[in-house]
Amino acid sequence: MLATRGGIIKDLRSFLSEQGFLEVQTPLMINAPVPEASIEAFSVFQGKGKPDLYLIPSPEINLKRLLAEGLDRIFQLGPVFRQEEQGSHHLPEFTILEWYRTGADYHDLMSDCEAIIEITARSAGWKDDSVTYKGIKINIKPTFPRITIKKVFEKYAGWTPGPAPDLDRFNQDMVTKIEPNLPPDRPVFLMDYPASCASLAKLKASDTEVAERVELYAGGLEIANGFSELTDHEEQEARFKKEAERRRKQGLRAYPRPEEFLLSLRGLPNCAGMALGIDRLVMLLTNASNINDVVAFPPEKIQPTAMP
Repeated sequence: MLATRGGIIKDLRSFLSEQGFLEVQTPLMINAPVPEASIEAFSVFQGKGKPDLYLIPSPEINLKRLLAEGLDRIFQLGPVFRQEEQGSHHLPEFTILEWYRTGADYHDLMSDCEAIIEITARSAGWKDDSVTYKGIKINIKPTFPRITIKKVFEKYAGWTPGPAPDLDRFNQDMVTKIEPNLPPDRPVFLMDYPASCASLAKLKASDTEVAERVELYAGGLEIANGFSELTDHEEQEARFKKEAERRRKQGLRAYPRPEEFLLSLRGLPNCAGMALGIDRLVMLLTNASNINDVVAFPPEKIQPTAMP
């Protein structure tokens, strides 16, 4: 398993390098995470009167700062940290690949994902244009189906999400009605999410009720999430204020304002970025049903005791 995982990561890096992407490293601890209500960051206590730091839930804000400084194609592959309940698809520390390119939008990201799935499937030993996951043969030959959130909710949930749907209802129906009805034999892109469900994404020019956000699903696994990036610093600040208020109403911890990131948006060109879960990709390509089976050290079950 570790050899297969290592081969997948090696070929991912080679592919991105061949496409002109520069691998970068950004800090794993930051002063202020994005104030999203759906993601909770781990805090790091510094003591001696210093403010807490936060383990990154994503390297996104620092990668965008590099784009604002003039880099045009970059990626980071490494650990991120989120306070989530552990399950068959979740770990509090997991591995993510994020890549960003200027002069691009979410359609370009979908093409990137299709190429990545094909390349990594070969890395894992699949010989034709398919992989088998949980007994189902999945055709991975591009192009993958692209389905709008509006269409899939009307068909399977019986209602149309507006620009700001009830998030509890939206998320519940996504898990119980939408994801189980996605095509089992093809990877699929869900695109054009409600505007309020993508706080860092650009709104669609032809329909400002939706954002240019896309997620890739395969074998019942959410593999990747990305969007055409919002570059308007005033709009981004207004959205962060709404997210901060949403966190407050939910009784979640208030985060500091990400000053450096907001300032950098004044120089951010048109761009798009994608986050792909390496562990879930490896699950798909090795027919693993539990995320613990594809990492070297799953969370330890035995609680440590004090030293005598």
